[in-house]
Amino acid sequence: MSRIKKTLFIFMAIVLVLPSFLVTAESNEKESEEETTEQVGVVSSKDEVVYATLSPSGEEQELYVVNNFEVEKAGEIVDYGTYSNLKNLTDLSEIKQAENTVKFTAPEGKFYYQGNIDNEPLPWDINISYTLDGENITPSELAGKDGHLELNIKTLANEQVDGVFYENYMLQISLTLDPSLYHNIEAPDGIIANAGKNKQITFTVMPEKDGDLSLEADVEAFELNGIDITAIPSSMAIDAPDMNDMTGDMDTLNDAIKEINDGVGELKSGVSDLNDGVVSLQDGSKQYKDGIAGISNTSSGLVDASKSIDSALVTMKDSIGGNSSEMDLGELTALPEGLTQIAKALKETATGLVTLKDNFATAYGTFDSAIQAIPANDITQEEIDTLRESNPDNAALEKLINTYDATSAVKEAYTGIKEGFNAVGPTLDTISGTISEIAGGLETTATELSSALEDMDVTESIGKLQDGLATLSSSYKEFHTGLVSYTGGVSELSTSYNELHAGIVELTGGTTELEDGVAELHDGTGKLYESTNDLPDQMQDEVDQMIAEYDKSDFDSKSFVSSDNNEKINTVQFVLKTESIQIEEPETTEEPVKEEKGFWDKLWDLF
Repeated sequence: MSRIKKTLFIFMAIVLVLPSFLVTAESNEKESEEETTEQVGVVSSKDEVVYATLSPSGEEQELYVVNNFEVEKAGEIVDYGTYSNLKNLTDLSEIKQAENTVKFTAPEGKFYYQGNIDNEPLPWDINISYTLDGENITPSELAGKDGHLELNIKTLANEQVDGVFYENYMLQISLTLDPSLYHNIEAPDGIIANAGKNKQITFTVMPEKDGDLSLEADVEAFELNGIDITAIPSSMAIDAPDMNDMTGDMDTLNDAIKEINDGVGELKSGVSDLNDGVVSLQDGSKQYKDGIAGISNTSSGLVDASKSIDSALVTMKDSIGGNSSEMDLGELTALPEGLTQIAKALKETATGLVTLKDNFATAYGTFDSAIQAIPANDITQEEIDTLRESNPDNAALEKLINTYDATSAVKEAYTGIKEGFNAVGPTLDTISGTISEIAGGLETTATELSSALEDMDVTESIGKLQDGLATLSSSYKEFHTGLVSYTGGVSELSTSYNELHAGIVELTGGTTELEDGVAELHDGTGKLYESTNDLPDQMQDEVDQMIAEYDKSDFDSKSFVSSDNNEKINTVQFVLKTESIQIEEPETTEEPVKEEKGFWDKLWDLF
């Protein structure tokens, strides 16, 4: 019986255990089969948001990444990154990690998980410093203080991290200030806006740029909420502005500069011709001055000679007026020849005066044309002062002003003596004609005297000769008086013309400087035209270069946690925040309040 009972007991045990064993074996077999047939998931894109907590001075304290997957096909997903801790933010399924490989099973749609990272540097070195009333102060010492606050934020590229983020990401730094604590807020590089009852200050640091940002304010009982720093790719496309209007204006400006350059070129040519004319005027003026001076220098001799002739005529008249019987007829017979020689000399003098008149007319015509060619522009001293104020230290302008003053002085002087110039020609004609008449009279007298000596009675002839000599002597006295007046006028003209010639010499120097100044001005306008000739193209190149510098629309995002392995990265963003600086509240110790237990609580305590 005992053996039967024992056998029956064993059989019953087998019956009871076998179904459980079969079920377990079947379950293990199914799990093994499921593991071998696990589907591979497909990810269409991945986003990474890097969160970091910084100290109030900018040192990194905690860093974690939220990975966001757009799962196109459910199944096993493989991601890469070296994390110290993982957390599934989507469901309760397990996430496995082996070294830098992360595996998880994700359903179709959005899937999130968080990974904490230890000792991983950010792409930017951030330094935040504080001064109160001009003294450096630590954040812990600053809480609750009053005074004038200066806050400085500096951002630099971190050489330990791939430069792709520094080169393509834009930093946005924002602070929120309580107006009841902060007054007279100044942020030269930031934008101050209202955010509810608070003031929000926002700074922007462009890609590939270091930030040096400052904020000043008067503060009471200092407290500061955390500073928010966001880094996003500057991927917005920048449309090139329509440069047609601007380049059209530049073309118009360039055409105007060309016209100015051409006009200055014509001015240069005109001034060169003017200078050549003034140089010729100076040469002619010198010849005229020398001629007038020569005439003036010989005037005294001419007056003396005329005085001698006058004396001789008086002596002859007086001699003939005496007793004819006592006269030396031999000397009388020589008188016609002497009168003829005097007449010849007077004719030569008349011819010389005609030549002098012609030369004077030629020189005066050249001089008058040159003076008339000088523009009669009346420029006021106020206009000159305005030009000097608008063009300080302009040597060419000063040359132009000096030349204008010199030409104005010459023209004014010429206007004053022009009547004297105009009277020279007629005076020379009158004198030349008078001398010619006197010469003719002497020749007639000589001829008549010679005939009288040959054919007529000596006494009668001498009487006639005496009358003729008396008439000639009387006429010659008038001529001599006119000659003295003429030589005085020539002397005065010579003296006045010396001053005029000095002005012409100064004018020549001025026009020479003017020609040099206009030449320099033409060179300057020529260089200006050359430098602005392709200005529209230069502007377009500058605009294209600026756009290329900030247009990151062709940037392809790279993973922050594993740039070599993670693919299909849509965006990577950085969200950084500093710890707040707050006034510490005093600790209070409170006694715990004892509550009366109910029936069910007491019943539960029994178990």
